[in-house]
Amino acid sequence: MDLKMHLQMKQTQQLVMTPQLQQAIRLLQLSRLELTEIVRQEILENPVLDEDGPTENETEFSIDQPEDPNAPAANNSDREDEINTLSIPKDIGEWESYLESSQSLPYQAREEQERPAFEAMITSPETLQEHLRWQLRMTRLTEMEVRAGEAIIGNLDDNGYLETPLEEILPPLGTVVEAAGPKALELIQEFDPPGVGARDLVECLLIQIKQLDLGGSLVEELIREHLDAIAKGDVDAIVRHTAVSRAEVLQAMDLLRELEPKPGRPFGGTQSIYVTPDVFLFKMGDEWTIMLNDDGMPKLRINGFYRELLKHGSSMKAEDKEFLLEKIRSASWLIKSIDQRQRTIYRVTKSILEKQRDFFERGIRYLKPMVLRDVADDIGVHESTVSRVTTQKYVHCPHGLFELKFFFNPGIQTLSGEMMASESVRAKIRDIIGAEDTGKPLSDQAISQMLRLEGIDIARRTVAKYREAMKILPSSRRKKIT
Repeated sequence: MDLKMHLQMKQTQQLVMTPQLQQAIRLLQLSRLELTEIVRQEILENPVLDEDGPTENETEFSIDQPEDPNAPAANNSDREDEINTLSIPKDIGEWESYLESSQSLPYQAREEQERPAFEAMITSPETLQEHLRWQLRMTRLTEMEVRAGEAIIGNLDDNGYLETPLEEILPPLGTVVEAAGPKALELIQEFDPPGVGARDLVECLLIQIKQLDLGGSLVEELIREHLDAIAKGDVDAIVRHTAVSRAEVLQAMDLLRELEPKPGRPFGGTQSIYVTPDVFLFKMGDEWTIMLNDDGMPKLRINGFYRELLKHGSSMKAEDKEFLLEKIRSASWLIKSIDQRQRTIYRVTKSILEKQRDFFERGIRYLKPMVLRDVADDIGVHESTVSRVTTQKYVHCPHGLFELKFFFNPGIQTLSGEMMASESVRAKIRDIIGAEDTGKPLSDQAISQMLRLEGIDIARRTVAKYREAMKILPSSRRKKIT
């Protein structure tokens, strides 16, 4: 075998992800809040970045242009005015005499003291555990009962149920605490909200009717024996087994509906997160207008002082100049990336408007099927770019607030051969169910047949899938008993 070393020149093309390109892609997929946080952090780390918009007299500056030592110095009157604001006032003598008189300054003239952080003034909603621990502290109990009660409260789920048995919660705390557990649980079940600390739905409802002094009533019998029949709406079966009139059963069921099956509901869940739209879409006359929402977004510029320093700083050290150049390049690329992000969002929104004009004009029934490729081919970008732009970006239009991804959904072929968006089919199902007779709700098969009459051929299981996705109960659970 003959082994030799050779030199060979070859020209190839390959895509290189530069740090700048990686940053641009990352900014493109960030939400509005995440972008604001990134910009704030960059302002703290990069001294050449300012949060002001460009001034009218500001001239363009390129970091690639050669330095001209003979160029006249730019007018820096703005910075001189800023320095002059710190000059000593003319009436300083009067202030000195006032201070020497040992009198305190009026509130408006005092030096501003350090104020507490804004986060310290924000209150969080009370949790279920906090509400129960407060009631536990207000009750006269032994130390062991308090420890057992705190352990039980800590193991309640968001709905207020105790799903973990006491035999698993209390033994690690010792035999004395374990012995105090049943009494502590019995006490917690008397706390507010009614039904808290129950181990299942039946116990939860029984605790509530006990507090209403309805023990031994027909309501208690319905809870213990006939919950399944109540869920199915089978009043006749309940009448046969209880030997009471239909009117009494209906009255007891009405009272049962007023009970809370999830006692922790008022305390559970997270706080509502309010979405700020990235784009506003509104109609003026016969024309639609797209307006990007810049409210709250930092307006960046490169600090004029450092620009002039770089232009005319011929006496700067090489390492200082390189550091300043790097910071200016970084700031310039960030500004360009944010601007490119806004332009891309505008172009994607404009393409969506053109393709979904019927939706914006007439409503959700006229939403058309659309995929990422349709917009990508329209504006000349890759599908992944459209996917990044439409993630966590929201548009506000006359029909409400929508994520840009909402407008991309698969199509269902109608009997006429046309394609209809799946979201439009869901809207039709919602309208059909909303108009049904609550005493005789429509089955999924009946809804499928009604849609077929409108030219939409979908199977019963597809109707069931869409109904479940919209969190609509089946017909047996939607029936209202009269």
